[in-house]
Amino acid sequence: MTLDKALVEALAKDYTTAPITAQERVMLDYVVKLTKDATKVWKDDIEGLRAAGFDDQGILQITLIASWFNYINRVADALGVGRE
Repeated sequence: MTLDKALVEALAKDYTTAPITAQERVMLDYVVKLTKDATKVWKDDIEGLRAAGFDDQGILQITLIASWFNYINRVADALGVGRE
């Protein structure tokens, strides 16, 4: 959560160039990979999160939150939510 409008815009434009911490970048790289194709997430991705300072609980929370958003967006898309 942030009230920093410039940061939100930078993240929306391209998170890889946004002014975020190295830990946040590792997390977002993982979330993007999970979102694009979860079958490509491998042990080294989890180890990368650990190396960035996330513990198992944090990794689980990141995975659950990203997965939930992916799920709910697919449901909304399938039901036409937001389309006229």
